Amino acid sequence: MELLASSTQDAFWPVLLVVVVGGALVAIVTFIGTGKLYEQIGRGGLSINEEEGRGKPGAPRVEAAEIRQLLTARNEYRARRGQAPLDIEEELRRLTVKTAIDPALREEIRQLVVARNERRARSGKPPLDVDEEVERQVRELG
Repeated sequence: MELLASSTQDAFWPVLLVVVVGGALVAIVTFIGTGKLYEQIGRGGLSINEEEGRGKPGAPRVEAAEIRQLLTARNEYRARRGQAPLDIEEELRRLTVKTAIDPALREEIRQLVVARNERRARSGKPPLDVDEEVERQVRELG
């Protein structure tokens, strides 16, 4: 019995070492083999590819059609609850028409960009083009 216990204790460290090294090798091979898989998560036939979706000529029409479809579904829901339906075209116009930026807001954005440029100059970074940055921020708001 003592001989069996001694051989089991002697074999513990080599077995542990083999298991740890083997597990590390499997982990490395798995990591290398699945690197591309993680980049593909969320992509496919039903996903939105934002890089390709921006700026396409048909995109506003598709967006308007999808909004109209959602508004139609909302009207059906309102009708089932006994509420008055909404004017779909008026709601669509309200949701899709870009509002004009107030000149005072544009000037405030300009002041913020100028102040940002001053901070960038103090930290040694190159200044931003004020007019271009103002237009970019206005586009993001609208």
